[in-house]
Amino acid sequence: MSQQMFDEATSAPDIIAQQLHNNAARCEDIASQLRSQPPRTIMMIGRGTSDHAGVFAKYLFEVGCGIPVVAAAPSVAGVYKRTLNLEGCLAICISQSGQSPDIVQQAQLAKAGGARLLALVNVVDSPLGRLADEVLPLHAGPELAVAATKSYLASLSALCQLCAYWQQDRDLLQALEQLPEALREGQQLPAQLEATQLDGLKHCVVLGRGFGYAIAREVALKLKEVLSIHAEAFSSAEFLHGPVTLAEKQLCIIDLQIDDEGGPTHQEQMQGIAARGAQLIRMHVPVAPHPRLQPLVLMQRFYLDIERAARQLGLDPDSPPGLKKVTETR
Repeated sequence: MSQQMFDEATSAPDIIAQQLHNNAARCEDIASQLRSQPPRTIMMIGRGTSDHAGVFAKYLFEVGCGIPVVAAAPSVAGVYKRTLNLEGCLAICISQSGQSPDIVQQAQLAKAGGARLLALVNVVDSPLGRLADEVLPLHAGPELAVAATKSYLASLSALCQLCAYWQQDRDLLQALEQLPEALREGQQLPAQLEATQLDGLKHCVVLGRGFGYAIAREVALKLKEVLSIHAEAFSSAEFLHGPVTLAEKQLCIIDLQIDDEGGPTHQEQMQGIAARGAQLIRMHVPVAPHPRLQPLVLMQRFYLDIERAARQLGLDPDSPPGLKKVTETR
């Protein structure tokens, strides 16, 4: 049996090291333009895993740059054929393939509405790559496993590098130099998610706060894609507004702990949720060089854990049933 998902996930440190080197001058140039003409808002365009990278971008650019970030609704362009007034907006479109019709159409209408289009794309010579005003290549190489791993991590690292250059954040820039080694260390950590915890599990919730919630969306998607577990992601704060009643049914909750400004509040909230009867599986990695990069190391560990669990449960993580690599929605 092939091990595409495993091989692609474990290749992330080398890919990101190359990406950070190759994109440095390009990031600096784009960042200089953004400092010269700051956008009034940022619109994130993407589907699936790329959309989840956009959630990470929302926290990254709002916290790091003070600029509001909104998520595009591709159906506004694809179904309702509506062009928005996006003068002064930076549209960041994230795509592995750069060819999903609804994403390309959304990007076209964003430009037609006045937005400047930046594409984070793995396939540079793609419809999206050719359309964009600026391209930030992911340099992830071919991704054959249906469940994306290295392209998601490469998207997050590219976003972090752009933000660091934009804000001239020396601490984050220096930490990015250490990121590949931190990812390698994350690969060597003990597994935090075991097949025995997931065997027979039908439903679960994934909770994080801030940047932890940003990656919770991707964790939940992979649980659905790879293990066919119905998983939903919430901010731990939002979970208290109604859904917390599910905890009393001994709900399984995957708790993503990030050691940043939101960490203490998240821990306090998780203690209260556990007291209601929820069964917690805690995921935390102590090896990140910067709080903004800790989610990447945590995702690196998670990808290996879920791949291993799938095989132990008799599933093929490389080709989940009913899924294709490129989903062509309109």
